[in-house]
Amino acid sequence: MTEADVKQLILSVVKPLVSEPEAIAITTAQDAHFLNFNLSVAPEDVGRVIGKHGRVAQAIRTIVYSIRIDGPLRVRLNIVDD
Repeated sequence: MTEADVKQLILSVVKPLVSEPEAIAITTAQDAHFLNFNLSVAPEDVGRVIGKHGRVAQAIRTIVYSIRIDGPLRVRLNIVDD
């Protein structure tokens, strides 16, 4: 999978959860071992994306972490609380 495919997957999972889908922003950053996808949503939607006891966020991360991208890097999803 490519970086664009992973972004599209994250969008397709997160978009139905939020009340302001136009506020979704995904940025990428690369370090030595990971390709980090930083997800930010509207402030009132952060709780919806994280869920009770972090269960929704963990489910999203389980899906995203199962992806193998081209190259040696692993994928990591960070939910950014602005």
